[in-house]
Amino acid sequence: MLALLPIITPPFVVGLGLILLFGRAGLVNQFLEWAFGIPPTRWFYGLFGVWLAQMFAFTPIAFMIMRGVVQGISPSLEEAAQTLRASRIKTFTTVTLPLLKPGLANAFLVGFIESIADFGNPIVVGGQYAVLSTDIFFAIVGAQYDQGRAASLALILTAFALIVFFIQQRVLGRTSYTTVSGKGDAGMAMALPEKVRRLCVGVAGPWLTFTLVVYVFAFIGGFVQTWGRDYTPTFKHFVTAFALEWGQHGLVWAGTAWNSLFTTIKLAAIAAPICASIGLLISWLLARTQFVGQRAFEFGALLAFAIPGTVLGVSYILAFNVPPFELTGTGLIIILCFVFRNLPVGVRAGTASFKQLDKSLDEASTMLRAGTATTLRRVVLPLLKPALVAALVYSFVRSMTTVSAVIFLVTAENELATTYIIGRVGNGDYGVALAYCTVLIVLMSLATMLIQFLVGERKLGRRKAAA
Repeated sequence: MLALLPIITPPFVVGLGLILLFGRAGLVNQFLEWAFGIPPTRWFYGLFGVWLAQMFAFTPIAFMIMRGVVQGISPSLEEAAQTLRASRIKTFTTVTLPLLKPGLANAFLVGFIESIADFGNPIVVGGQYAVLSTDIFFAIVGAQYDQGRAASLALILTAFALIVFFIQQRVLGRTSYTTVSGKGDAGMAMALPEKVRRLCVGVAGPWLTFTLVVYVFAFIGGFVQTWGRDYTPTFKHFVTAFALEWGQHGLVWAGTAWNSLFTTIKLAAIAAPICASIGLLISWLLARTQFVGQRAFEFGALLAFAIPGTVLGVSYILAFNVPPFELTGTGLIIILCFVFRNLPVGVRAGTASFKQLDKSLDEASTMLRAGTATTLRRVVLPLLKPALVAALVYSFVRSMTTVSAVIFLVTAENELATTYIIGRVGNGDYGVALAYCTVLIVLMSLATMLIQFLVGERKLGRRKAAA
């Protein structure tokens, strides 16, 4: 749950939490001034702040992709290596680690594209440090209003994503990574080599601790009067956003944030299953079929991810502002933006999992006279539960928390949670913004657990290792 925490919050919450720690009025600067007389500065804003915020914000995406891949590695291969007298470290480096290549490559690709297209963290903690996504945003909404400059920068951003995409394809090549076949597999997973285990604990322990600290401060920020000046406990920020009153005709949703919250939940709940279904179907086509233009098809599925959200939002306005598809200002255009923006994660997670499943499973089902739909539903889908959970959780959560892609698409009728929060941050009302973020964290934690409960875990028929 701690590892997934940064992914179930708006992308700029990590930045806000880090500002409460390292900002000019943050606890670190206050302590340095109190203990050593060092005056507060803006040292955190810039390259270091953006790097730290993005690292903590996007690592959970890699975790979600890698989790299913690690689970899918067959213990029988590790047992075979140890039977041939290979040590645990030799088995790990020559058997286990090479089988993780599809997951590592896909996690790197998705993380890289998310990072270069990120808008929330650079706008919050970037200071004077400019990145392509913020340059594109200000080229469109700033005083210059230079659409040509924005398009040129978007082209450069897309080129970076394509270069990494082709490098990933080159690294994976045509090597087989199948580990889940139709044969019985009751092997026990090998215990990690001691050096690897210590490395994992040494990285994961401080990582989770620091993540918890950042979110604790972000949580506390919604319960104090004014961070850095007045730490008096108060609930006024929650009352402003989520007040409930009993009126003449019954319950009144009096808080200023209720409308944006209900709209966001409704649109995200519609978009998530559509996005997950299409993403897994596309990954099945890419992994199980051969057709003309397959590489171009895969490139098209990835392209929506490489385009910065700000450019995507403006392009949707230009495309759907005139007949016959006059959708600007409606909830449907926001749903379409959610689906196509989040589609590549479902495709990449599904592709990484499909590479582990032996085609003999599909062939055995076909020989028993099952149709394609039955094979997908009864054989393939139960083995893709980690990828399905990743696609559903990511698409729902990112729909709830995206800001750059929809900032041009919202209206007074269809205001979203993130645009409400950005408006509060712009007005300097950090208390209400952090209070709203706290409510979103609780809601999306419950939604994530509900999705995992409904989908369930896949069963690979393996024994548990002895304690």
